Amino acid sequence: MTQASLHRRAILAGAALTLPALALPVSALAQNAAPHAAPHAAPPADLPKAGPFRFKGWRGQEVDAERGVFEVPEDRRDPGSRRIKLSYVRFPSTAARPGPPIVYLAGGPGGSGVGAAAGPRFPIFMALREVADVIAFDQRGTGAFGAIPPGPAPTAPLPTFTHDGLTRYFRDDLQRAWVGWTRAGVAMRGYNTEQSADDLDDLRRHLGAEKIDLWGISYGSHLALSVLKRHGDRVGRVALASLEGQDQTVKRPARIDAYLARVDALLDADPVVRAAIPDFPALMRRVHARLEAAPVSLTARLDGAPVELRLGGFAIQLMAGGLIANPRTLVMLPALYLALDAGKTDVLAPFLDEFVGLLGVGGMSSAMDLASGISPGKLAVVRREARQAVLGDALNFPMPHVLGAIPGVDLGDGFREPIRIDHPALLLAGTLDGRTPLEEQEEVAAQFRRKARVIVENAGHNVFEAHPDVQALLVRFFGGEVMSDVRLSLPPPKFQLG
Repeated sequence: MTQASLHRRAILAGAALTLPALALPVSALAQNAAPHAAPHAAPPADLPKAGPFRFKGWRGQEVDAERGVFEVPEDRRDPGSRRIKLSYVRFPSTAARPGPPIVYLAGGPGGSGVGAAAGPRFPIFMALREVADVIAFDQRGTGAFGAIPPGPAPTAPLPTFTHDGLTRYFRDDLQRAWVGWTRAGVAMRGYNTEQSADDLDDLRRHLGAEKIDLWGISYGSHLALSVLKRHGDRVGRVALASLEGQDQTVKRPARIDAYLARVDALLDADPVVRAAIPDFPALMRRVHARLEAAPVSLTARLDGAPVELRLGGFAIQLMAGGLIANPRTLVMLPALYLALDAGKTDVLAPFLDEFVGLLGVGGMSSAMDLASGISPGKLAVVRREARQAVLGDALNFPMPHVLGAIPGVDLGDGFREPIRIDHPALLLAGTLDGRTPLEEQEEVAAQFRRKARVIVENAGHNVFEAHPDVQALLVRFFGGEVMSDVRLSLPPPKFQLG
């Protein structure tokens, strides 16, 4: 998404590009409720039914599609586990002899594949029909049949939005919510990337396909790696963007510093901006340090009532971590930091709903991230680098801050081990992706032996829709063409001072 969001996964979960304001629906925070008492809980009558229907896509376009529903165990490790429903939308191929179904894996975790198909990637979904059926898949815990209810309303006083204040608040809130979900009958330990990968193989069988092709982004690539590890013989081709590796749920702060150094170099293109900001990372550090020591109070609204938010430097680091995802919001940063450095905290007013939106915990996203975890060696590196990094450890909040809050859910270092991948792969990246920086993606790309790279200069995290040539490259790739490396280019961002 190119809108700003402060929640660490919401910015990665969706695909909407409209920008009427800075606010973004925090899709990773709230999941749809479903009954929990019975092993085969009956869905509410208003949930979508399987069968043909008219799908409403991007900008009012409509197309014939088919909704499918199938069941999987909520926790395959428990022989008595209840079964939950997963759903998808199939866009039938227009080819005379379609290839393997192309399954879209949304980011997040917490993003909806069906929701992505209704957004700006809709034209790509439609174009890929000339190759095969295209499946917009809602992963476990998401979409219409999401089986985890929203977390309980917070009862504790609002925290100060500093590193320590938000960390304590989130750990307590997650532990309280986890108890509530478990008492409601939700097998929370079943919500991890390995079980989601097994869902993909169940989907393949449900579709009656010998193999499936995978098309994903961000956390969707993290999930795809697990599918390749566990069910690689049932996968054909993979096209992945904004790569997130097996041990990259938490990104290295030094890699974000390298990204911000590249952003700082871009300011040289505008002498006016450079004169106002001789050293952008230094300006950011100064603002963070000042506000973390003396948080500013602003009035927001929570459930229709006014509330006081006390925003420290960590809150601003969270804000920046959302804005750096894509150039369209990255360009806002210089003006915001100049204003904050001058004490003009009213520039934060458009973000207040986003700060309020942080005060909640999503079941699917929290469980998935906790289970994917971080290796001890990587955690030591992250903590060491965070002490000096411009954004500290804010980019991946609330990870690793909630590590250990729920014992026994980590999938272990075996899950996080890299693998050798021999499947044909098309790997896409934007040079101005501040959420999964190029240096992180290079580690993932090294696992693929038969890959072609598509690098889009000056594109961000949402690289699929960033350049008009990407769509045709995806069609050619899934059509079976042997691809070569491609470098595309977009105009550099123009930074704002006002």
